[in-house]
Amino acid sequence: MAVAKSSVLVLDAAEPEELAEFYARFLGGTSRVASHPDYIEIVEPSGVRIAVRRDRGAAPPSWPRPDTSQQSHLHFLVPEDTMDQAEREAIDLGARPLETRDNGGPFDVRRYADPAGHPFVLAAREGHGTT
Repeated sequence: MAVAKSSVLVLDAAEPEELAEFYARFLGGTSRVASHPDYIEIVEPSGVRIAVRRDRGAAPPSWPRPDTSQQSHLHFLVPEDTMDQAEREAIDLGARPLETRDNGGPFDVRRYADPAGHPFVLAAREGHGTT
């Protein structure tokens, strides 16, 4: 029998407090310093967990340059009819657009960098609107 496990995505950042605050506010969750002051956990109400770890030499991944990979990115599913609102929230909190084409509809995907430069995506969830 397998041992029960849970997971958390950990992002490196030179200033973990600022990045943790960005994700806590964006996700409507809470942040808390874990057992070590350089490790902050963010928990979102539905159970999404992200952590930010201090790395004084952290350099953000690059995207879309082919010579270096983004390595990984966060992918947030958003109800199709709230994509513009989610985009405004992200930018108001300090996200930077990486690709700004207007896709619209169920295949709408919008790319950003968080305040520390990590890439993330807002992707439309067809049929899961708020109305």
